[in-house]
Amino acid sequence: MQLSLWVALVGAGALISFTPGAGAINTMSNALNAGFRRSIWGILGQQAALLIHIVIVALGVGLLVASSPLAFNIIRYVGAAYLVYLGIRQFLAKPNLDGERTRSLSDEPRWSMFRRGLWVNILNPKAIVFFLAFLPQFIRADRPLAAQYLIVAATTVVIDVLVMWFFFAGTARSFQRFTRDAHGQQVLNRVFGVLFVAVGVLLAVIH
Repeated sequence: MQLSLWVALVGAGALISFTPGAGAINTMSNALNAGFRRSIWGILGQQAALLIHIVIVALGVGLLVASSPLAFNIIRYVGAAYLVYLGIRQFLAKPNLDGERTRSLSDEPRWSMFRRGLWVNILNPKAIVFFLAFLPQFIRADRPLAAQYLIVAATTVVIDVLVMWFFFAGTARSFQRFTRDAHGQQVLNRVFGVLFVAVGVLLAVIH
């Protein structure tokens, strides 16, 4: 890949990563609930989904999903329902100040956060359609395809991990002071619950 094309890829990848979405909300929620360091497991789950999307597009399966209204809508509505479920669960979460809160939240299994991050991102068919439009801009048919897809995937993942962890998870630290009392915890739970539901509804209704 030419250096100028790679620089353009970095710029586009950064712009996309900084755009708030379900992944950013999930990352901030994890950072608040499990801590900055442990939030990386949810981010890694999101990156696994991103890689799956890239592979789907590279293999041509993405075109089938994009061209099949039934397949697209099934994935879209399942993804929307999952985000709404996460939102309702967080909205209804009860404040806990009995001293067990920190231990119980920080002890959430890594696989649990990884799995949630994976499902949050993978159940979004619009990401597949996006990559169908995005990837060809940085792939040259006259050059080895495997190496180009590897460069695109590695670059996109590294950028997204940096943005998610150091920007969105880092930003969540500023809200941690609200977790010291029951009212603050309840407000944060409801705010992030509403955000999850809102993104889920948008995913379902916007074509």
